[in-house]
Amino acid sequence: MAMGSPGLGRTIAVAAGAAILVALLGGLATDTGAWYQALRKPSWQPPAWVFGPAWTLIFSLIAAAGVIAWRRAPDMRTRHWMVSLFAINGILNVAWSVAFFTIKRPGWALVEVTMLWASIVVLIVFLWRSSRTASLLLAPYLAWVSFAAVLNFTVARLNA
Repeated sequence: MAMGSPGLGRTIAVAAGAAILVALLGGLATDTGAWYQALRKPSWQPPAWVFGPAWTLIFSLIAAAGVIAWRRAPDMRTRHWMVSLFAINGILNVAWSVAFFTIKRPGWALVEVTMLWASIVVLIVFLWRSSRTASLLLAPYLAWVSFAAVLNFTVARLNA
């Protein structure tokens, strides 16, 4: 499908809507109030203001990867799998915020973040077949979640 062909706007709207929904749900589950402030955190944790721009960029890249992958998918079966993998990843993304911030269980969140990390790797490998560009757009997401997993591990250890 050519870039100017009908359907591009709808594809972009769906991908952007899905990314915004995941970001909104994760944000609603994130409570950085008294409990979080009382946690011992490593000195190398980024300042709070970094997280919003980082996630905004990452969700933008995820949406772009979804659009590119959708348009380059060879068939509907591939698209179905791709949408399923993105949906699983989105659920796992929100679930981490719920485990860490809502339920206040950094240890559970550490287990969950390994599943989130694995789901990103699966997406990268799956998308590589039809779009290396889409796959590579997910690399910053994998890097950020890898960093977040180490941070989660450190917070869980410091607050055992």
